Amino acid sequence: MTEPESLRADLIVSHQVARDEEELLTTALSALGATPSVRVLPPRRVAEPLTWLVLIALPLQGFLKTLADKAAEDGYRQLQKAFRSLRRPTAAAVPPPPVVLQDPATGLRIILDHDLPDEGYQELLAVDLSQYHLGPLHYDRAQGRWRSAPDEAQLR
Repeated sequence: MTEPESLRADLIVSHQVARDEEELLTTALSALGATPSVRVLPPRRVAEPLTWLVLIALPLQGFLKTLADKAAEDGYRQLQKAFRSLRRPTAAAVPPPPVVLQDPATGLRIILDHDLPDEGYQELLAVDLSQYHLGPLHYDRAQGRWRSAPDEAQLR
């Protein structure tokens, strides 16, 4: 039996992400069978800040299946730890920017807030991405589920 094909993961990080944090992310993605390629964005000279700290572009459905298959293994915990350990410099009144997962084929994005609870990570493993077309997906703590307001609005 052959090994499954590795998932390619384009990891785009803000210049604010420290090298050791970047290494935590690449190590965790590698442990999950992904092949990360890193690009660091230079400082921006525009008024509006980045809306994310890290963007990881990879085939989402395959990645979520791999996460679900390895949920009891160390690679899954490594990834959670890497996401949570990112230092997110920000003004006190501004929420820290999230980590974003993006499917390069569909453009669908999943927003992982800095304080995403364990339940959010667990629920993410069961999300059927085929029901979303617009995104982005956010974890709704009150409802305990992942949702996309633009997709829901389109169904109305």
